[in-house]
Amino acid sequence: MSEIRIGIDVGGTFTDFALATPRGLSTLKLPTTPKAPDQAILQGVQQILREAGYAPGDVTGIVHGTTLATNAIIARQGARTALVTTDGFRDVLAMGDEGRFDQYDITIVKPEPLIPRWWRFGVPERLAADGSVLRPLDEDALHRLAGQLRDERIESVALCFLHAHVNPAHERRARDILQPLLPGVSLSLSSDVSPEIGEYARFSTTAANAVVQPLVASYLDRLETGLTALGVSAPVFMFLSNGGLCHLDIARRFPIRLVESGPAGGAVFAAGLARELGEDAILAFDMGGTTAKVCLIDKGVPRRSPSFEMAREHMHRQGSGLPARIPVIDLVEIGAGGGSLARVDGQRRLQVGPESAGSDPGPACYARGGMQAAVTDANLELGRLAPGDFDGSGIAIDAALATQALSEGVGRPLGLEPLAAAAALAEVVEEQMAGAAREHAREKGADLRDRPIIAFGGGGGIHAARIARKLGATRVIVPQGAGIGSAIGFLQAQAVYELSRTVAMPLARFDAGLYNRLYAEMAAEAGAFVAAAAPGADQAAQRTLFLRYRGQGQTLQIPVEDSDLSDIDAPRLHALFQSHYAALYKRALDRIPVEIVALSLRVAAEGTAPTPAVADRLDRALPGTAPLFDLDSGTMVPAPQILRADLGTEPLPGPALIKDKGTTIHVPRGFDARRIQGGHVLLTYTGQEG
Repeated sequence: MSEIRIGIDVGGTFTDFALATPRGLSTLKLPTTPKAPDQAILQGVQQILREAGYAPGDVTGIVHGTTLATNAIIARQGARTALVTTDGFRDVLAMGDEGRFDQYDITIVKPEPLIPRWWRFGVPERLAADGSVLRPLDEDALHRLAGQLRDERIESVALCFLHAHVNPAHERRARDILQPLLPGVSLSLSSDVSPEIGEYARFSTTAANAVVQPLVASYLDRLETGLTALGVSAPVFMFLSNGGLCHLDIARRFPIRLVESGPAGGAVFAAGLARELGEDAILAFDMGGTTAKVCLIDKGVPRRSPSFEMAREHMHRQGSGLPARIPVIDLVEIGAGGGSLARVDGQRRLQVGPESAGSDPGPACYARGGMQAAVTDANLELGRLAPGDFDGSGIAIDAALATQALSEGVGRPLGLEPLAAAAALAEVVEEQMAGAAREHAREKGADLRDRPIIAFGGGGGIHAARIARKLGATRVIVPQGAGIGSAIGFLQAQAVYELSRTVAMPLARFDAGLYNRLYAEMAAEAGAFVAAAAPGADQAAQRTLFLRYRGQGQTLQIPVEDSDLSDIDAPRLHALFQSHYAALYKRALDRIPVEIVALSLRVAAEGTAPTPAVADRLDRALPGTAPLFDLDSGTMVPAPQILRADLGTEPLPGPALIKDKGTTIHVPRGFDARRIQGGHVLLTYTGQEG
């Protein structure tokens, strides 16, 4: 039988489905069920299979990504979690690395640790930096602590001992002691979750893993049971933050690797489109119901990072969040989506987000009890959306409620009519998204003016052209299936596993034997994970060295060949580092020793299952024109409105609306739109805005 696969992306507002069959790719969007996300999944799987004429038993594979872990960390709604660490170090989570993301802000607010101080405990033990035992583990202290943890009704424990990344023996022994004493309690070991140097990042990553582990494990158990009850016997894979896939067992052990899975799926989707269209450098822009994400993609590959920050206190300010040392696709995410709520503060300033109405109660227009105006309400008022655009989602839109919320929440405090209030709300949220893209590009040294924007997600096509103008970009591409881009990206992913090891190795004393042994151990571990997710597939490995000049805090990531080395390779590695350093900082430094501080390995299954073209088309008739707000005139104007399938290769000048299933494209004045290869829509800035 031909492959029949389903990609499922659970967002904060909508759950998206992409069904790939020999007949093409079908799509579906349903409101997320926030209290039990698996319920929307089970409902959607039944519905999309029924509409396509397939039975649950016909499915050959499911790939799933979720914001569950991310939302739990941001909202601090995870399990009751304890930290068990070396005596005297329980405040590492609070002290952090003593860095300040704003050097001159005397009122700086840094994120609170995920685990409060009263649930952080020290036990007598101590390892030296080389892993040798300075003080044996006090096992009696662990037995006493177990009783205290039971009294506190602790549900999960993060075991984070000093220097455990070099020698995990004490953490593993502590696990063996606590496991039988704390039945049903999850245990996360820093030597398993993040075996890398740097206590704060290692402790923070393990704490986050422990906080969400019971929640994610319970969710995956329910989902697996529910799918089996439906008659789905196909394997279920989780989409990882690094753009790869893993089996459910890995996701249960390391849920921290799922925290950016949805946005990462969108980056994979955009990267595939960039390769298809021959675009060397793009900006991927994904706007959903709760957040907006931007990612730089070069030569068809999303930029990657060995770490990222969770729950940033100051929007997209680097350094204002909690560090997580896991491999991720390098992107920035802000609270700006269709459900982002508007408010007027005490200084009569309009604020939008990061609070979101989600799917329950949702924006005011959902008629589910939401009273506060959201971005979706503004788009309805401006004519960018129409009630019929939500057909098939199970949401009955009431445009009058949107007008009322805009009038009461924004218009009245600012002295504006509802239409002007909606325009102001849209302008603020678009500037916030453009600001996030500018900051991300600045950090990465990228110029956005020459990059086309690939826009997707439920709101991407609505706002992308206006954001492009703010960034100086002149082209926007809205792909087929844009509304469920992340779910399609899931189906394009490979089975991938990445891991790192800390090592202190000056190149002047390069130890090829140790180097080869560590990579052999890592290859065996990563290869086993990939083989479990993609049995029988060929595997490709990429080795990366983290090097620096001695005394520096920052490292450079240098890709190297996947083969054993000998001691005589040290001068070649030194020259490679010097070359990379000079390319980045304009000149290399002489007479300063270079050292390797970490090794990383990425193992991926080769080849991906082909994803068919989107077969869905919007089949309802549209009026030839629709009232649409024109920013230049400040009034509603009659604008052409057509189906994507009816758009030709001749430019359609804005203002105009282009609609398809799950996607609306707003073409403002100054842009024109036309179809290009693959049925994608290209918006081009013409400069004729007035």
